[in-house]
Amino acid sequence: MRILLVEDDQGLSQALKSALAAHSIVLDVAADLGAARRALSDADYRVLILDWQLPDGEGISLIPLARRAQPGLPVLILTARHQVEDRIQGLDAGADDYITKPFDVNELLARIRAVCRRPTQQQIPSMTLGALQFDFGDRCASLHGVRLNLPRRQLLVLEALCLRAGRTVSRTKLQEAVYGFDDNIESNTLESHISRLRRTLAPAGIEIHAMRGLGYLLQAADGADES
Repeated sequence: MRILLVEDDQGLSQALKSALAAHSIVLDVAADLGAARRALSDADYRVLILDWQLPDGEGISLIPLARRAQPGLPVLILTARHQVEDRIQGLDAGADDYITKPFDVNELLARIRAVCRRPTQQQIPSMTLGALQFDFGDRCASLHGVRLNLPRRQLLVLEALCLRAGRTVSRTKLQEAVYGFDDNIESNTLESHISRLRRTLAPAGIEIHAMRGLGYLLQAADGADES
């Protein structure tokens, strides 16, 4: 899962980036509205976490643009403004949830999971392909009903492939799902993750095909159980 955090407190941003990485979340950070607009035009996100007071304006002013750029994008306001009137204004502006500082990271994670479970026209709760099932709300994969214990980046690759199962996913889209703006990407790391996933999925008849010059395709092998 890739999330955009719009927050000008560098210490908080870095702390959250480290904390969420442990839960297979890639966190991009924009320190102001201008950087946030550029990020929304450059990458796809599952959640937007938005501070209210930013150096170049109010964070809630970004919500309409975010929804135009990425329809159905869940928005979670994270702010020190804690008055009831503030919460009402933020929710009426289009936010899906509102959490005040200081906060517990586990509560933030729970709220992220909650907004990801809410159905929109752009989101599906889960996907089943043969023996493989991926739950996008809880962000877990299983084969034949047994949960897979995948390393973080492999889970992110599989999530991106499952979101577009049966369709080719470009290498660029996979890298966007797995790596943040600040990550160093070695030329063969994506292929390494895909190779390991293939070995995990092959016994269940789930294949990841390399489509030369196009990307990768997740599908059930011919004759695999589609139930």
